[in-house]
Order: sequence, then structure tokens, then C-alpha cells
Amino acid sequence: MYDQLPLDGMPRRLYSCTPSRLNSWLDCRRRYRFTYLDRPQPAKGPAWAHNSVGASVHNALAAWWREPYDRRTPLTAAILLTNGWIAEGFRDAEQSAQWLGRARDYVTGYTGTLDPSDDPVGVERTVATRTKVIAVSGRIDRLDRRGDELVVVDYKTGRRPLTQDDARSSLALAVYAVAASRMMRTPCHAVELHHLPTGEIVEWRHTDESLGRHLRRAEEMAVEAATADERYRDLMGARPAPRTRPAARPSPAAPAQPPSEPAATGSPVSGPPPASTVSSTPRSSPGTPYASATPPTALPPELDEIFAPNPGPLCSWCDFRRHCPEGRTAAPERRPWDGLAE
Repeated sequence: MYDQLPLDGMPRRLYSCTPSRLNSWLDCRRRYRFTYLDRPQPAKGPAWAHNSVGASVHNALAAWWREPYDRRTPLTAAILLTNGWIAEGFRDAEQSAQWLGRARDYVTGYTGTLDPSDDPVGVERTVATRTKVIAVSGRIDRLDRRGDELVVVDYKTGRRPLTQDDARSSLALAVYAVAASRMMRTPCHAVELHHLPTGEIVEWRHTDESLGRHLRRAEEMAVEAATADERYRDLMGARPAPRTRPAARPSPAAPAQPPSEPAATGSPVSGPPPASTVSSTPRSSPGTPYASATPPTALPPELDEIFAPNPGPLCSWCDFRRHCPEGRTAAPERRPWDGLAE
């Protein structure tokens, strides 16, 4: 049976994952299958401009902290952003240049509020932890030390204003806080969202109890996903998919890709998902006919039911929309630059 759990007393292999993988399972099981199980992976659509903006800004801020102290100025941030600008997904060169100017304002305004001598504990720091069920890892934009505690900082560049609920309900931020605390042997309860377009900082302070709830939620999702993964391999005769690692943000030579999954922090279903993750999987060019793209793996009916789609407004922004008739029916197609705040 698909929902059958292992017998009591029998050890089960830890489910290796990132918060993005867990959220993908929760949001749409068909997209989860396309992303993590089907090999070769079905071809994705064209790159999203809003993700190019987000990746460019993240890269520039990470590089800014790696500069010598005397070079950590707003001007340096602008130079780093310009040199690493990712121009994928925009309508044309004019729109790309317009957004390069906006993004320069984001990073110069933001770095002007920072103390360049206050070195973070980590920048683009990978953290990991284990429970009896999962081995989970992820990459933190910035990890600060404030007094005797650590603080998880996550940069945001989307058009939607943020709320405390976004910080409070984020599975990823809670998992990062737990993992950082265990790795550094230092308390970590505070998580922050830094919204660069507005300069707003949204903070949430977890308790041990609330962090525990997030971990238990992650374990529950992991048990379901692991059981589905095993059934997929049993029926398809495939080897286990490679272990998930935090995806590296693209360099200027490797264009950014649109987000692979929507937010887990209460984003409205009518807007684009935030650029929280970046896929390294090559994408097809705009206008590529469906027939010429890599198709999804053919499945027996049982697996089609296990990995059923979850049609809704977010299907407009799905990387695998071309392979999902239900998703194309549920929501209109979006242009690659429609996620920008014009």
C-alpha cells in the first residue's frame, strides 16, 4: 500500500532533503516528481526575469561581504551587481537596463545601512541537521551574531510587501535556525526577512516549541515523500535519485532560472513565487514547441495517482507547465517578465 509505514522496530533510511524539496512535495506532487525523480528531467520553460533580478542581487550582496573591509561601500555593491548582472527573461535590453538601475538602488541603499566591520558568522552558509527521520540541509543568505545568539537573515526582492506571518510560517527559516544552532552550538531563535525594494525588515522570534513544530512538520512531509519515492523506484525500476544539495546561485556565465517552487510563507496565489531557489537544470528557449521538448517519463496509473497535480493559480508560474494539461487549464500562461513590479 502507498500509505503503509515501516514496521515498528525496523530502521528506515533517512530522507535526505532541503526545505525546497519538502515544500515542493507539499505544493504539487507532480512538480515534485518532475523535479526530483524523473530522469532525464522534463524540459523547463524560459527563464523568469524576476528570478534574474533576485539572483543578481543575492550574488552581489554575498560578494560584498567577501570584499576587504575598506571596499565594503555602496559603490562597490553597485559595481558588483553591474558586473554580475543576469539579463535572462526580460522583454528586451531596455527593460533589462531599467531593472539593472533599480537593482543598483536596492543594493546601494541596503549596504548603506550596514556596518561593514560587523562581519557575519556566515554568508551563503550551508547548514545541516538530522533527526530520526530526515537529513536536511540548506543555504542561508546570511547568518549574524547578535549578542549571545545567532540570527538567520533572508534577502527578498519580490514585489509583494512582507508580513510577520511570512517569517513565522517559513519552514526553511525555522529549519535553518535549528541547524545553525546545532552546528554552531549557539542559540538561534530569531529569523529575519530583509525586503530590499522597501528597506523593510520583518522579524520573528521562535521558541523552542515553535521550532520543534516546524521540524515535526518537516518529518511528516518527509515520511510521505519518502514512501512515494520508494514506490516510484519499485514500479519504474530506477535507482534512487541523487542526494539533494543546496543549488548554487548562478554566476554571470550561468544565467539564472525561475523559481522551482512557490513560497511556503503565505505568498498570495495570484503572484509569482519568490526567487528562493535557483535550478541548475537547462531550460528550453521561449517558443520551443511542446513536442520537441524533453517529455516527462510515462507512468503507470498508480504512480500518476500518487504524484497527482494540484491545479491552481500558481500553475501560471510553474517551470513544468508545458507538460501538465491540468495546470494549463487551471491558470493562464505568463510571460517571462510578468513577475516584475512595473
